[in-house]
Amino acid sequence: MQQQLERPERKQIKNIDFNCDLAQSFGVYKNNSEYGLLDYVSSANISCGFHAGDPLTIRNALLAAKDKNIVVGAHIGYDDIQGFGYRAMELDEDEIEALVLYQVGAIMSFAKSYKMEIEHVRPHGAMYKRAAEDFTFACSIAKAIKKCSQWLVYYGAAGDVTEKTGEYVNIPIAQEIQLEKTYNVDGTIDFSAKDNYSAFDYVGKLKTLLNYSQVSNKEGGKTFVNADTIHFSGKIPNIEEIAKEAVGIIQPVPINYKNACESGWV
Repeated sequence: MQQQLERPERKQIKNIDFNCDLAQSFGVYKNNSEYGLLDYVSSANISCGFHAGDPLTIRNALLAAKDKNIVVGAHIGYDDIQGFGYRAMELDEDEIEALVLYQVGAIMSFAKSYKMEIEHVRPHGAMYKRAAEDFTFACSIAKAIKKCSQWLVYYGAAGDVTEKTGEYVNIPIAQEIQLEKTYNVDGTIDFSAKDNYSAFDYVGKLKTLLNYSQVSNKEGGKTFVNADTIHFSGKIPNIEEIAKEAVGIIQPVPINYKNACESGWV
């Protein structure tokens, strides 16, 4: 007699963070359109000057987030201003640590000057991709983050690598979903696939994620994922309209508040 597989129970998401990137400018190259997302997200990742973000841009981004009462974090990347942090680099563990400490330290000092606190760290571009696939690399980043503060939350792509990194380094994590991305059957991102910028598809995927903790995979099925935060990318042409519709479906909350709710403190 053939054994029937147990069907996983539906898991509805009641609290989730929405995040976006800020200070994605440098010098005369301005990207002021990104500020429109602050009306819809609960946390913002401030570029630290390596892949984007000059000192004045960083300052203005922090103050804009403060004005909207948005949680802020450091958006770290490779030292690759010309390539916007999208080019891979081979660095040893000491170099990774120094890279992370330098960037997070800069944003923490800026924030302190304006009576703000940095609550999380999110890698960018090629660093994000490598951290999503390489456990040792992700642990190197997480260890450096923890040296800055044991309370900082490490934002990483949802999946086993990020989860195991959090457990191994003993650092709080936020597993992130990007709804414009294509997902593999195992719940990891297929970084070789083209992003889908359809607002209709995006909102449909959001509803599926919230109602069932599932994402569509490239085989045509659904895959269960752990989701703490959703990244709203400024690369999507109509992202503000999508974000506005998203907050009509669920009001986002910052990660620390989400964790407090789930622990019973709130």
